[in-house]
Amino acid sequence: MTTAVVVAAAGCSDTDSNPSDTVSKAASAIGSVGADVTAAASSLASRAASALASATAEAQRKLDEVKGGVNAKAAVTLGDPTTDDDGRTTVKVTAKNTTDAAKSFAVQVNFTNKDGKLQDVAVVTVSDVPAGKSKDVVARSTHKLSGDITTKVAKALRY
Repeated sequence: MTTAVVVAAAGCSDTDSNPSDTVSKAASAIGSVGADVTAAASSLASRAASALASATAEAQRKLDEVKGGVNAKAAVTLGDPTTDDDGRTTVKVTAKNTTDAAKSFAVQVNFTNKDGKLQDVAVVTVSDVPAGKSKDVVARSTHKLSGDITTKVAKALRY
């Protein structure tokens, strides 16, 4: 694509300047635009990484607040991810209470792309699940995610 632009710029000059000067100027302009695009992409990637780090830290903070929780990852299942009206990825979280008393669950859901790269993290609470029963809530991504997103239970605590 760059070559086509350079050739077009050289062929369209209506001045008496040297064609190599025109090509050089066009290449410089393209280089400048490329640097701007690279900087913008880098800034966007940096903001996305920062948002993911923030969501991950917040998820860990919420899980750290749970006192006396036991690992209940096997008691939690997820539905298929969908996209809501705001463009955020959502997934149904089902917690099954296998104890003989009402319990609550704190569940960390990881949202990943098709390559398995972490895109977002959410923590939901499934409150007051009756003994021997299941209860559903919805986990929602903290921002819009693109592409094929999969979800998995990263951590689940019953308390």
